[in-house]
Amino acid sequence: MTVTEGDPTWAGPLAGEPLGLTVYHVTEDEIKSQVDPDLYESEVGLVEMMLEIEPIIEAVQEVRTGASAPA
Repeated sequence: MTVTEGDPTWAGPLAGEPLGLTVYHVTEDEIKSQVDPDLYESEVGLVEMMLEIEPIIEAVQEVRTGASAPA
């Protein structure tokens, strides 16, 4: 959320400074498809197998679409 809406803790230089950057997680298909499969497997593959990917992707998508923003 820091890169989209600004530092939510109001403790750093990005406090209240929304950058409006689009965020993705490396395990999302949009990013994964852009990386050489061998490199992806060597750098991310093991971690991806150990994580519950769907909740991570859902959380990042909520930030990206603004669904988690307060009303």
